[in-house]
This record gives sequence, structure tokens and C-alpha cells, in this order.
Amino acid sequence: MKRRRIMVAAGCCLSFFLGTLLNLLFIPGFEHHQNRGFHTDRRRDAAANHELRLQIRERLEEVLRYRSGAADVARPLERRRLMDLEPATRRDAHRRAAPAPALGCGSMDNVTDVQYLGSGYTKAVYRAALNASFAVALKSVDFGGHDMENCVQRFASAPDCYRLASFKIVKEMTLMERLQHPNVLKLYGYCYQDSNDIRDTVTAITELGSPLEMIQLLQTPWEERFRICLSLVRLLHFLAHSPLGSVTLLDFRPRQFVLVGGELKVTDLDDASIEETPCSTSSPGDCVMEFPARNFTLACSGGRCQGFNEKRNLYNAYRFFFTYLLPHSAPPTLRPLLDKIVNYTGELLWGIDETQVHLEKVLHLYRSGIYLQNNTEMHKSEYRRVADASIGGENYRCWPSYQHDGCMLSVFSLHEAIGVCESHAQCRAFIMTNQTTWSGHQLVLFKTGSGHLTSSKGHVTYIRTDS
Repeated sequence: MKRRRIMVAAGCCLSFFLGTLLNLLFIPGFEHHQNRGFHTDRRRDAAANHELRLQIRERLEEVLRYRSGAADVARPLERRRLMDLEPATRRDAHRRAAPAPALGCGSMDNVTDVQYLGSGYTKAVYRAALNASFAVALKSVDFGGHDMENCVQRFASAPDCYRLASFKIVKEMTLMERLQHPNVLKLYGYCYQDSNDIRDTVTAITELGSPLEMIQLLQTPWEERFRICLSLVRLLHFLAHSPLGSVTLLDFRPRQFVLVGGELKVTDLDDASIEETPCSTSSPGDCVMEFPARNFTLACSGGRCQGFNEKRNLYNAYRFFFTYLLPHSAPPTLRPLLDKIVNYTGELLWGIDETQVHLEKVLHLYRSGIYLQNNTEMHKSEYRRVADASIGGENYRCWPSYQHDGCMLSVFSLHEAIGVCESHAQCRAFIMTNQTTWSGHQLVLFKTGSGHLTSSKGHVTYIRTDS
């Protein structure tokens, strides 16, 4: 009996559900509402797809401008083909935008010792050895990076999102080729190959550098820190007068640079721009250059903010490099000029031309030894000279030193080395090595004594005779 009641109740419920469903299906306009929602989704997808295509087109046209060095955008035929976005055409446009390679996919066949170095918003960077000896950096789109993930979530097209992101690498390769300079990382070549179900993924093969570690740089000798600042100013002077026009680094941070043999080189160029900020003389706010600590207002002339790109680079150099690296532990006679450089760039009273002139003057004073000419201090001790000799052990630490467990400094002359030794209470001897720095200064190792004198070809030891 109870089972019959349950079955009757279930039948009633099913009848009510079917009746309601049939009524809904035959309501006038119900099918129209369904179709309208479907068409709305299709229109939204089409709009998103169109937006992604426009972004890809803009990236390609930007690269082609840099390739040609002209202000005109891509030719009409190239624009039409890009809008078609057929796979062969995309691949064609991509390859046409890239510079001619020196190393290619054949070089990648012999890659060994691949090590992950790091990644940013778009790219991942690896260290690798070609033919087991030649160390290079490999740059490619990071499939798990923010750029790809955000694009795929929005547009749901991994191949097109890859194409969009990869144009940043192609742009960087193009700028490395067009802006060849001792302080721009060298492009060795590139390779297109299929990866992750995406055709023709691009890998750039570049010079390998060491990342900048600002805390470590603060502990290095002044001469090396000065070299970094001088390298940076030479780079910025070149960018201000480049074949493409005035180039600004929009993402200007220490992590965008590397050290190669002690020289500073820019490695990240995908956010570089030659676009000068437009302005109107009736709108002074157009040329306000904003930084976290302060703002600057530049002049508007000819519809462009004058020197905007150059001065943005220079002020970033001041706030990220000059204030930390230039004045500290510099030779006393050079400090007034170095302080002036820091102060004038911090107020943007100089442009890059004046800044380079003054830094080159510092280099001349330092390299020639003129910075020592006003030093009339008399030495307190006599020293015994021992040729082809060194001292084992008996080290002490000083800051900043070329040697972590000892006191090794660079000097211009024997006279300067004696002055350094007599300014250190621990110093009882020093060794003039046969090594020199990039400026031609000689490396000297200072010691607490001379009890362990050993033979060492090319080294000359000086021992205080009053000890």
C-alpha cells in the first residue's frame, strides 16, 4: 500500500515537471531568448578574437618599424595578410620581422648543460653551452608566465596568445641588431621550432651575462662601481642619439642589465620605445615626468615633450645607480666632481651629453693619476724592496677589497701603495702583483707581516723597515 502511494506521488511530480517544461517550450519568444543568448556569446567571442588580432598586428607593425628604421607602418599587403591570420602567413610575417641569424637551429642541436636562470612577465631565460664550450643565454616565451596565462584566460587561444607574446622576443632581437653597441647585449642568432603543440616557437640566442646584485655591488671596489656607471652613461648617450631616434627604457630597473666581463650591458629591450610623448603648448601637464619621489615638467615644442626619453633614462640612472655606486669610497680628490654629477643628474640640470663629459673627465683624472698630484703627504717609513717575492698568509681584511679573505686594492703607483699601507694600522708589508685592472691600475696585496716570504715571479714585495 505504501509503495503504491509513493509511485502515485512520483507520477504526479513527473507529470507536473513535463507539463511545466512543455508550457515553457511553447511560450511565444522562448526560443528567441535562447538564440539571443547564443548570439550574444558569439558576438563577444568575435569581439575578443578581433581585439587579439589587433594586438598582434600592432606588435608586428612595431617590429617592422624598427626593422626598417622608418616611421611608416607595415605595407598594406602585410597588414591585409596579418588580418587574415592564416598559419603560413603568421609564420611568414614572424620570420620576416626577425633579423638575420648568425647561429640557428643547427647550433641548438649541440646544446648541453642547460640551466634555468629566471623568468619575467613574458620570457624565460636559460644558460646553455654550445659545442660543450661556448656559453650563451637562451630566451623564449614562458608558457607558464603571467603574459601567456592572462592572455589564454581572456582569449582562449594558446597559439595566438603565443604569437602575441613572441613578438616581444622578436622586437628584442630586432633592437639588438639595430642598436649594436658595446653596452647592448649581443644577439648571436635564433631558432624556430615546434614546441608544446605550437608551431614555430622562437628562441633567441644571446650573449651570456651575470645578473646585477646591488648588495654585492655595494661591497665591490669603487673602481668597478665607477665602471658600471660609466658603462651605463655611455649606453644612455648612445640611446639618446641612436639610428632609430631617442630610445627610452620603459622598464628601467637593475634587473634589466647584466655584467659581461665587468661591463654593464642592457639585456631587456622588449619594453624599449622610440615614441616621444606628444603635447600641446596649451596643456602644460602633458610634459610632466612622474617618479615616486618627485616630478619634473619639461618644455613642449613642435608637439613633443623635449628630451622626455633621454631625461627619463637619465633620472632612472640617477635613482637606481648613481646615488648608490658613484660617491662611496671614491678617491678623496674625485669626490667633489662625483658629488656634482650625482646632484646635477638628480635635479636634471644636465642632459646625457653633459653627464658623459663629466664622467669621462673623472676617468681621465683617475686613469692618468692626476687625482694624486695634490697629495703632498710625506711617507713615515722606509721600505725594503724584494723582487720576485710574495708573502704567504698574514692577511687582513679591508673594505672594499678585490679579495674577500684579504686586503687587495688597486693603485696607480708605488707612492699611492705606500700611502695606503701607512693608513692601515695592520699593514707591515705589501706585494705589487703583476695584475692590472681595466683602468690600468695595479693590484696590490697588503699584509700584516713578512714572516713567510716565498718566491713568486713577477711580484715585488715591500717590507716596512721600522717594524
